[in-house]
Amino acid sequence: MSTTESNKAVVKDFIDSLFSKGDLGAVDTYLAEDFVNHDPPFGVTADREGMRTAGGMMRAAFPDWRSELHELIAEGDLVVERFTAGGTHRGEVMGMPGTGKPISLPGINIFRLRDGLIVERWGRLDDLGLLRQLGVIPA
Repeated sequence: MSTTESNKAVVKDFIDSLFSKGDLGAVDTYLAEDFVNHDPPFGVTADREGMRTAGGMMRAAFPDWRSELHELIAEGDLVVERFTAGGTHRGEVMGMPGTGKPISLPGINIFRLRDGLIVERWGRLDDLGLLRQLGVIPA
């Protein structure tokens, strides 16, 4: 397997483990000690623990949270993921109690890998759409 294909597999396995399966230990398995999240979600820290916190928050609010992969493109040490994630809003998130409604969150992530581990992430998620679905802001 080429390095590019191996990097794609690492990213896919990380996303599946942390977000679709809710395995918070995926942070230790797939993220380098010096991992930096350039766009940390939900106000969490930009390090590994912030990513673990984000995964835990999503799993607590959306116990059935899944990430559907649409595209996984790699070149050199970079892997780009285009996805739609979603789940049923069952618990509190961003101050909003569970509604029982399905939530959808499309986005794009760029990961940089080194020696088989993710060292950086840049992401663009539909935060405005998420806030509208949660009822935090009017639709």
